[in-house]
Amino acid sequence: MSASGHIGHTPPPFFKRGPAPLVRLIFFIALSLLLLVADLRFKTLESARMVVGALLWPLQKAALLPMMGAGEAGDYVSSLATLQRENTELRQRLLTQANLLLRQTHLDDENRRLRALLDMQEHVNAPALAAAILYAARDPFSRRIIIDRGLTHGLETGQAVIDDLGVVGQITRTFPLTSEVTLLTDKNQSIPVKVARNGLRAVLAGAGSGAMELKFLPANADVRPGDSLLTSGLDGIYLPGLPVASVTTIDRDNSFSFARIECSPAAGVERHGQVLVLGKRVLPPPPVESSTDTKKPGKTRRVERTK
Repeated sequence: MSASGHIGHTPPPFFKRGPAPLVRLIFFIALSLLLLVADLRFKTLESARMVVGALLWPLQKAALLPMMGAGEAGDYVSSLATLQRENTELRQRLLTQANLLLRQTHLDDENRRLRALLDMQEHVNAPALAAAILYAARDPFSRRIIIDRGLTHGLETGQAVIDDLGVVGQITRTFPLTSEVTLLTDKNQSIPVKVARNGLRAVLAGAGSGAMELKFLPANADVRPGDSLLTSGLDGIYLPGLPVASVTTIDRDNSFSFARIECSPAAGVERHGQVLVLGKRVLPPPPVESSTDTKKPGKTRRVERTK
């Protein structure tokens, strides 16, 4: 190729250039305005927007995962601390409610026993004084209790003590503000009773271990398990008809003259906290003889008259 063929030929530019920047700017501005007007007026890009949103949703979800994880972790920690605090508060409230419930149950039981004591006082139809049991005597070989009534309240030795179920015991020692009551279950305590079913009279003695025993009844005595024993009133201390005990077991051994009859006390002699102290029983005076007695055979009676 000759050198003349290259004359007037310019080499291609190193970078291929298109339209001028200003032209391209005007074109894209016009295109944007056209698309904006078309979308606002005719909704032409709505379907395209939905397709693009559906295609980009997984990417948006993946981009939101770290932020959502951090939020859920913060909520978990916050909810865990809240639950622990609420659990502590609920435990404290539960303990408080349990304490109040126990006290309410105790007050209900005490109120019920006091009402029963008032009913018993009306039933016996005798003067009575309510007393509370302070503590049991420290002697391990006796069954005695101390009540909060004494000489200043008008109590004396020998007065009967009952509760809402029956006879508890007898006052054996008095102090200015307290008194000592010997329970029926004490070995040195005995009380005359009768069987409510047939009126059979006997003597009931304490066994020393929370039980009692009928004494001096023959082996063929008409006594059955479950019989109720009431005070007979023969001792002049206890009013007649008060519940004392019930028969539990009977051992009829023909080799012995008397039957072994064990009983359980009707009253809560070693359980309850309130008792009634009955007024000292006043025996009726003996009948007064008339001034004119009937003549007895073989004897004459001279009646002197005073002027």
